Amino acid sequence: MDLFFSAAQVALAPASLIAIVLGTLLGVIFGAIPGLTFTVAMALVVPVSFTLDTIPAIGLLLGTYIGGMTGGSVSAILVGIPGTPSAAATVLDGHPLARKGKASLALGTAVVASAFGGILSLVIMVVSVDLVAQLAIRFGPAETFALLIFGLSTICGLAQRSLIKGLIAGVLGVLVTTIGIDDMEGVERMTFGTVVMQQGVNLLVAMIALFAVPHVIDAFLRHHAEERAAPVVDAARAELPGIGDLLRHFWLMLRCAFLGTGIGAIPGAGGPIAGFLAYAHARRWSRDPARFGKGEMAGVVAPETANNAVTGGAMIPLLSLGIPGDPATAILLSGLLIHGLIPGPMLFVQNPGEIYEIYVAIVVAYVAVVAIQLLGIRFFVRLLRVPAHLLAMGILVMCAYGAFSVRNSVFDVISVAVLGGLSYGIARAGIPLPPVILGLVLGPAIEREFRTAMIMSDGDLSILVATIPCVLFLGLAAMIFGARMFGAARATLFTLRTEEKTRASATPSE
Repeated sequence: MDLFFSAAQVALAPASLIAIVLGTLLGVIFGAIPGLTFTVAMALVVPVSFTLDTIPAIGLLLGTYIGGMTGGSVSAILVGIPGTPSAAATVLDGHPLARKGKASLALGTAVVASAFGGILSLVIMVVSVDLVAQLAIRFGPAETFALLIFGLSTICGLAQRSLIKGLIAGVLGVLVTTIGIDDMEGVERMTFGTVVMQQGVNLLVAMIALFAVPHVIDAFLRHHAEERAAPVVDAARAELPGIGDLLRHFWLMLRCAFLGTGIGAIPGAGGPIAGFLAYAHARRWSRDPARFGKGEMAGVVAPETANNAVTGGAMIPLLSLGIPGDPATAILLSGLLIHGLIPGPMLFVQNPGEIYEIYVAIVVAYVAVVAIQLLGIRFFVRLLRVPAHLLAMGILVMCAYGAFSVRNSVFDVISVAVLGGLSYGIARAGIPLPPVILGLVLGPAIEREFRTAMIMSDGDLSILVATIPCVLFLGLAAMIFGARMFGAARATLFTLRTEEKTRASATPSE
C-alpha cells in the first residue's frame, strides 16, 4: 500500500498531470479527425517526451493513446465517419441516434462506456497480468485464425435481410485488402501493372471512403433536389445516461469489457476487431435485434466499451512480455525503452514503483477524457446545426487532407474517390456496407495468420483443429453460419408457400 501511495504522489504531481491532460486533449482532437488518428499524434509527441522525466513522458504518451481511442467516437456519432478504425462499429447505431436528435446522449453514453471499459480493463490487467499474458502468448497463428473466423461470422448479423448479399459484401472487403505487394512473398497482386497500386489500399483510407463519400454524395443530391429539411439537433449541452440506462446496460458493458481486454491481449488483434465482436455480441443477445442499425443505444455501448478495454489488454503483453500489439503500443514501447524501462517479467521486480505510477496515470487519463469530452459535447453538437451541403463540403476537404496525411500519397486521395463512388453504388444496389468494413478489418489478419500457420505446419491443415481454442472458435463460427443459413432457407420456404396459397385462393374454382 505504501508503494501505491508513493506512486500516486509521483503520478499526480503537477508536471505529470499537465502532461497527461495535454496528451489526452491532443489524442481526442486527432482521434476525432478522420485520417489523422492517435497513432500520428503519438508519433508527434515522442520527441517531446525525450525532454521529460519518466512518468510525465509515459503519461503524455498514455494520455494521447487513451484520448485518441475515445475521440474516434465523436466524428463517428456526429457525422457518421469514424475518426479511428476502432470506432467503425460505433457508426452503425451512433450516427442514427444523432440523426434522431440524440447526439448529446449518444456522446455522453460513449464517454461513460469508454471510461468503464478502460478502467475495468486496467483492473483486470493488475490482478491477472501474469495469467493473461501466459494465455495470450499461447495463442499462436492457428488459434488467432480461428478467432478471426469466428469474428467474420458476425457478417451473419450485419447482413440485414439477405445473407447472400452480406457474404458478397464481406468478400468484396477482403478482396480490397489483397491489392498491393504481398508482405510474405513480395509478389504483386491486383496492381494491373501500375506502380502506384503496389502500396495497396490503407485501412483508414478505405474507412474514409466507405463512410464519408456516400454521405457527401447523398448530401449534395438532397441539396440539388431542394430537400433541405432542418437537421434534428438536441440541446447543446452535455447529457449523461441515467442510472436506469446504465443499470440496463451494465452486464453488457461488463461482458464487453472482458471481451475487449482479451482481444487486446492478443498481439495483432486490436480495437476494430474488438468493436465489431462486441457489437455482434450485443445484437445476438438482444431481445430485439431488429433495432440495431437504426439507433439502438446498446450499439454504442458495446463497441465503445470493448475498444477502450483493448487499451488495458494491450498493456498486458507490452509490459509483461515486451510485445506490442499495434503501432500505437509499439510507439509506447519505444517511450518505455528510451526512459530505461525494459518490458518483461523483470520489470515488475526491478521497477515496481514505475509500474504503479503507470497504473495511476491510466486512471488519470480516463478521468481527463471524461472531463474533456463532457466539456466539449456542447460544442461538438453544434456541428449538426451547419446546413448539410456546407457540412459535406467541410467533410470532403477534411477527408482529402486526412487521406493524404496517412502516407503523404495522392494515390490515397484517389482511392477515397474511387472506393467512395463504388460504395455509394453498392449501397444503392441493396448490398450492406457493414460486412464490407468487417472484411476490410479482418481480411489482412486472417490471411496473415492462416499463411503463418501453414508455414509452421509445412502445409498441414490439421494444425487448424489441433487445439481446443481452434475447435471451439471454428465450431462456433460454423454453428452461427449454419443457423443463419437454416433460418434464411426456412424464411424462403415460408414465403414460397404463402405465395402458392395466395395464388391458389385467387384462382376461381371450376
